[in-house]
Amino acid sequence: MNDMEKFTAEREALNKLVLDYGGLEIKRFFSLDSQVYREGSIPVKYKELMGLVASLVLRCDDCVKYHIGRAFDENVTDSEMEETMAIGLVVGGSITIPHLRRAIKAWDELKQKGNTNE
Repeated sequence: MNDMEKFTAEREALNKLVLDYGGLEIKRFFSLDSQVYREGSIPVKYKELMGLVASLVLRCDDCVKYHIGRAFDENVTDSEMEETMAIGLVVGGSITIPHLRRAIKAWDELKQKGNTNE
């Protein structure tokens, strides 16, 4: 099992645990998070790329991995991913480089599984 597969499995298990224990406020927040990434005036693909930039700038590796996976699912191309990472790097500065490295590793793992998205 590669890092992205481990991440996805652990995220699903932990989300279930949080929602099992969570009250109304936590469940509402989780619901809101899901709702803002739905198809709307802005396509889902671009919402995921915006989430990826924000996550990179905020240096949240779990968030970065999640949005990398979702971007892959939304058929983001290598060139779209590269431009997105460049925006995150410019906005976040050099402190984001370690997160950028892990993001590219996650993207590469997904690409190695088959779909080239290019």
